[in-house]
Amino acid sequence: MEGLDLLKKDWKKREKSFPEFSETDIYRMIHKRSSSIVKWIFIISIIEILFWTTLQFVMVDEDHRKMVEVYHLADFLHISTFVHYAVLLVFIVLFYKNFRSISTESSVKILMNNILKTRRIVKYYVWYNIVVMFISVIFVWKNMIVYDATLNDALEKSINSGSEVGFWVGITIWMVVMLALAMGLLWLFYRIVYGILLKRLHKNYKELERFEF
Repeated sequence: MEGLDLLKKDWKKREKSFPEFSETDIYRMIHKRSSSIVKWIFIISIIEILFWTTLQFVMVDEDHRKMVEVYHLADFLHISTFVHYAVLLVFIVLFYKNFRSISTESSVKILMNNILKTRRIVKYYVWYNIVVMFISVIFVWKNMIVYDATLNDALEKSINSGSEVGFWVGITIWMVVMLALAMGLLWLFYRIVYGILLKRLHKNYKELERFEF
């Protein structure tokens, strides 16, 4: 029993040496972590846009220009590119505003609202990019089917041989598989890059829920 009493006394002494954090201290730590996460979301979004833009310019060669001409994609690319970058600019502004808002000292309630707003905008951003990819691929494939000489020859042969249905079934299956693979890879990329940051923000939000208003 004497040994147990000594252990209890020693534990009480150690308890006094442990740092104690007030709710204000905890809030400030969560606020700092949240601000850092939103800053990285803003930085990564800019890096991502610069990467895809650079890749787009690098891929533009003579073969690409011929493909655009053959498939009559010039007007679509000009309009879609302009709209796409206009929307991306809006998202960048929103990410920056979220960073400024969440970096400013505020109440727990306001910080929680800013975290929810940031998570919502990031999800909109991810889904926007996935939808844009889907629409672009479908449009390009539609023009390929209409203007590609090889596909037209294959279609004509299938019509003459009475296997037109098989031709369209094969094309459809190929398109669905390739589209699912491309969209799956894009979703996985966003899941890894932004998913980790959103999970950390969600964790901060759950910690803030323990505060009393």
